[in-house]
Amino acid sequence: MSETGITVPISALQHYLYCDRQCALIHIERIWQENRHTAEGRLLHERADRYGHEQRRGVHTAMALPLAHETLGLIGYADVVEFDDTSEQPIVRPIEYKRGRPKAHRADEVQLCAQALCLEEMLGVTIENGALFYGQTKRRKDIVFDSALRTLTENTAYETSQLLAQGKTPRAIYDAKKCDRCSLIDDCRPRAMSAHKSVAHWLSEQLTPRP
Repeated sequence: MSETGITVPISALQHYLYCDRQCALIHIERIWQENRHTAEGRLLHERADRYGHEQRRGVHTAMALPLAHETLGLIGYADVVEFDDTSEQPIVRPIEYKRGRPKAHRADEVQLCAQALCLEEMLGVTIENGALFYGQTKRRKDIVFDSALRTLTENTAYETSQLLAQGKTPRAIYDAKKCDRCSLIDDCRPRAMSAHKSVAHWLSEQLTPRP
């Protein structure tokens, strides 16, 4: 369990790095809207999670594998985990499926690294790398879990835990590159929302009869 006593979904780390307000809307205020981008991502994950296990040429593949990390307080699922027994030292490799293409930020890498940290604690192994499979490129992008990425992931887990424990939604700051692609833009109202108001507060005000 994390220092805050809060259990943090692994997906929340990706949401937090993309936008802390988005993370709070989803994981504190429980608001979610689907758009084309999220629908495509959901379908890609459903295909990845369709079967539970496969065995092929010494590589055992597990889909939708439950994960947890007691120290960091993380829980979630891995889309795919490959257990490769073809070498002297068995290799464990998490693979995360994404709908788009590789991004400039490291949110996807942090989500994958969090899965690796969970597997390391659960299995007592060291995992050196994993992969992100992007739907647009139809290719894997190999990710090395170096010290910098591990530190970023652990720090993000801590910061996300703090955010969820506080239970407060950060103020809206409009960023066209992020906001215009976000499925929550109509609920978030980044251009109009007051800095101190949560979406729940704003909705309550709209529903309150006026004199």
